[in-house]
Amino acid sequence: MGFKVVCTDGNARRGEFTSPHGTAQTPVFMNVGTQAAIKGGLSAGDLEQIGCQIELSNTYHLSLRPGPHVVKSLGGLHKFMGWNKPILTDSGGFQVYSLAETKNIKEEGVTFKSYIDGRKIFMGPEESMAIQSALGSDVAMAFDECVEIPSPYEYFKNSCDRTYRWLERCKKELARLNSMDDAVNPGQMLFGINQGGIFKDLRVDHMKRIRDFDLPGYAIGGLAVGETAEEMYEILEAVTPEMPEDKPRYLMGVGTPENIIEGVRRGVDFFDCVMPSRNGRHGKLFTWSGVVNIKNEKYKYDDSPIDPDCDCPVCRRYSKAYLRHLFAAGEMLAMRHGAMHNLYFYNKLMEKIRAAIEEGRFEEFRAEFYAKYLQK
Repeated sequence: MGFKVVCTDGNARRGEFTSPHGTAQTPVFMNVGTQAAIKGGLSAGDLEQIGCQIELSNTYHLSLRPGPHVVKSLGGLHKFMGWNKPILTDSGGFQVYSLAETKNIKEEGVTFKSYIDGRKIFMGPEESMAIQSALGSDVAMAFDECVEIPSPYEYFKNSCDRTYRWLERCKKELARLNSMDDAVNPGQMLFGINQGGIFKDLRVDHMKRIRDFDLPGYAIGGLAVGETAEEMYEILEAVTPEMPEDKPRYLMGVGTPENIIEGVRRGVDFFDCVMPSRNGRHGKLFTWSGVVNIKNEKYKYDDSPIDPDCDCPVCRRYSKAYLRHLFAAGEMLAMRHGAMHNLYFYNKLMEKIRAAIEEGRFEEFRAEFYAKYLQK
C-alpha cells in the first residue's frame, strides 16, 4: 500500500495510490456519496460504469444514520454499499462547521446538536477514528476544525495548534483500532489535514509540523469556504512545496473544473466536491464547451446530445429535448441523468489530465481546455 509519483510535468504529478481495495490513478476526483449513496440515484454499479476510482462518504452523516455499529455488523462500508474499490471517509469536522447550528469546541472535542433530531452529540479525535474504523474505509481523515473565513488570526493560530494535538490523538487511536482482532479494515490509512485559513505563515508552519507524523497522505482543508479563487491558489503555492513529495496531496471540497486544473498545476493529487452531482440534479450540465442549463426553452426541440464530444451513457442515448422534458415534468430520472453525465465529465476530465501529464503537455491541455470551455 502507498503512493508513488510516476512522472511529472512542471508541478503537475501523475501518480498511483494503492489501498487495501485497489489502486487509483492520480490526479483523481473522488465521487461524493455522503451517506453511502450518490445523490441523484446512482448506484455502485453506475459509479463503475462512469469511471469512478474512489468513492467518498461522510463520518458525520453515517454516524447518525444508520450508525457505525450497523455498518460494521454488516461487514463494513464496502460490503454495505456494494463498492469494491477504494473509499475515503471525511472525519466529520467540516459538517460540524457547516451543519451544526450550535457547537461547543473544547480540547476534548466538539459538542453539538444533531441536524436530524436535535439530540446532543460529542465528537473528538477518538470518536471520529472509532466511527471510521467501524466503517472500514481505506482512508480515514483526521478530525480537525474547519474555521470560517474570515476569522481573526489569533483564532486560526490556536485552532491550528489544537488540530495538531488532535492529529496526534487520531494517529495513536487509529493504530490501536487497526491492531484489534475485529478491525473491519486493518490496513486503514490516516490522512492529516493542514489548516490556517488564508494566512500563509500559519499554513506553512502547520504543514511543517504535521508532516513530521509521517502519515500515508496529507490534505489541505479549510478552503473553498469564503476566500477568492486567487487566494486559494496562493495558499496552494505556499503549502504544496512543504508537503512530502512521496505522499498524496488532497485538496478538500474543491471544486470547479478550473479549480481542479489549477490545483493539479500546483501539485495536488486528490479532489472531491458535491458540485457535479448537485449541479446535475438542478439541470446545470458540464460540457467541453462550457456549462449548459438544460432547462432553457431553447432546448425544447433540440434532438442533439448534451455534448457531442461526450460518450457517457446519457449522451449516447438521449437528446437535450428529452432531458429538458424530464426536468420540466419533475421526473426523478432527470436528476439521475444529470448527475451521471456530470460525474462522467469529471472522471473523464481527470483521465485527460493524467494523459496530458504523461505526454508532457499539461500546459498545452490547460490552454486548450480554457479556450473551449470558457468560450460561452
